[in-house]
Formats: sequence, structure tokens, C-alpha cells
Amino acid sequence: MKALVYDNAWGEGKDGLKLVEDYKNPTLKAGEALIKTTLMGICNTDEEITKGYMGYKGVLGHEFTGVVTDVFDDADKSWIGKRVVGEINAGCKSCKWCASGLERHCPNRGTLGIWQKEGCFSEYFTLPVSNLLEIPANVSDEEAVFVEPLAAAYEIIEQVHIKPTDKVALLGDGKLGLSIALVLGALNIDLYHIGKHQNKLDISKNAGNKTMLLSEIQGLEGMFDVVIEATGSVGGFETSLSLTKPRGILVLKSTIAAKEGLNLASVVINEITVVGSRCGQFSPVIRLLEKKAIDTKPLITKILPFEKAVEGFELNRQKDTLKVILKV
Repeated sequence: MKALVYDNAWGEGKDGLKLVEDYKNPTLKAGEALIKTTLMGICNTDEEITKGYMGYKGVLGHEFTGVVTDVFDDADKSWIGKRVVGEINAGCKSCKWCASGLERHCPNRGTLGIWQKEGCFSEYFTLPVSNLLEIPANVSDEEAVFVEPLAAAYEIIEQVHIKPTDKVALLGDGKLGLSIALVLGALNIDLYHIGKHQNKLDISKNAGNKTMLLSEIQGLEGMFDVVIEATGSVGGFETSLSLTKPRGILVLKSTIAAKEGLNLASVVINEITVVGSRCGQFSPVIRLLEKKAIDTKPLITKILPFEKAVEGFELNRQKDTLKVILKV
């Protein structure tokens, strides 16, 4: 089968990416489903992996839609033929984290296309049946392929209690920042979305958020109760920190393979709570998509055939690109 594989032995960045024509077919294990991929979304985390993040090598990809074609256990045969998305962390099922419903923090987990679990950038891949969610009939594949990044955005609401009176700032107008903006807009959060590109911020504005260019934020230092960093840069982290009020909350969403140092003195001086935020639950986001509370169409820059996957990564690196989707 075809698969997009990263191996740092081949080189760093795009040099380490290859579309392999005869990659080994996945083998089903107990509790798993075999999924035929239909759409895949390229994420900045995939890009960070090609720079050394997590030290991963193998099939990339964790954003997908697909159809279940086989299962290991007869008890799961009702899944065959269903359109699905899937939560990306596969836990061990036997530790305290898995027992409490937090497989995403299982110390023995595999994470699809990121850590110890081959990803979805292939014609077929496997996931535990317990990770799967059926795509509602009125949600298209082009909408459902955004469930994973939108769920990561929704995770903020699970972790942080945002009061109706709170002033919330979001930094970053890339695909991650806009995913967060669309979710928080759908939930009527009083959000100030800050970025560098007015055309991207207009997507957020159309979702009901206030917007502001980065060049316009002078004088707003220490003004926000909650600040969400989604810039993917060390400079963005430092700016986000400066906007957070004393005893405020700074939520970090970026995964940055950074070599530069960070100045964290103000975290102590201003007694700021820093919250790392990663994966989220899919069900709340699927309900928002089913209700048409989120419009994902403006986020799609281009849909490419899977055969042009490497070209898709090159397009993803361009500053005006939002989401590149690969289609099998």
C-alpha cells in the first residue's frame, strides 16, 4: 500500500519524507479496526515531527476520515462499513489513567502518527474500536476531517473555567488558532483574536469574535484573564505571557521543537497559571458540526490527491496556507 513515511535517517524536514509505494500492510490486533482512509489533514505537529519533535519515525498523520473495512473481534462487526473519525491516543487499558478515562495521558500509550503508533497517512491503518466515533449522516468528510484539531481546541474548555466576565485573548491565526477561534466563537466566549494576517482574522471575525492585528496590541499588557497561545513560536509565547494579567491563566497549545531559551521570570513574578493543552474529546465537537455551529470551509486551502502528499507538505509550509487535505 502507499504510505507517507518520515525517517530522519533520510534527512531532516522534507528530505526525510517519502511516499512509499509498497509499504507493509497493517496487521490487526485484538480490539482493533482496519480503516480505509478517505481524507487526511496535514497538521503543524506533522511538520514539527520532521524537525525532530518526539523523535518519531514511521507513517505520519493523525487527522483523518475513513471507513471501517475489517475488525479483529466478531463482537465489533457492526462497525464494518461505517464512516469514522478516531481519537488518536491508544492507551494500555490497564493503568490508572486509562481507568479514569484519560488514555491520552497513559504512560504506555501509542499516539497515531506521533508516538509508537503508525499514522493515518496511508491507504489503510488501524485503531482500537474504542477510539472510533461514527460520522453523522449530515456531516461531510470535508467537515469531519477537522474533528481532531477542533477537539484540541475544545479541550481548553474542559481544562479552564472561563467565566462570562473574563477577557480572553487568542494569539495565532494559523490553522490551530483559527480552529480555536471557531470553537470558542460557537460557544459565545468573549474572545479577542490577535494575529498578523487580516484575511485570516476575518474568518474568526465572521465566527463572531473580535479581532486585532499584532501591531495594534500596544498598551494591552496584563489586560487579559485568559490568554491562549497558538502561534507555534517562542516569540508568540513571550507575547502571550506579557498579555496575561497577574494571577491570570496562560494556555499553551503549540508544540514547538524549539532550541531557543525561554524567559519565565514573569510567570513567577505575576503568579501566572500556565496550562498545557493538547488533545480533546471528539464527541462535543461532532455535536457542534452536526448542528452546523462551525463552518470549516474557509479553513481549506487545497485538497490534493494522496500521490501529491510531499507537495502537500511543501504547500503547508507557505505562510498563507491554512489546511491542506489529502484525498485517497
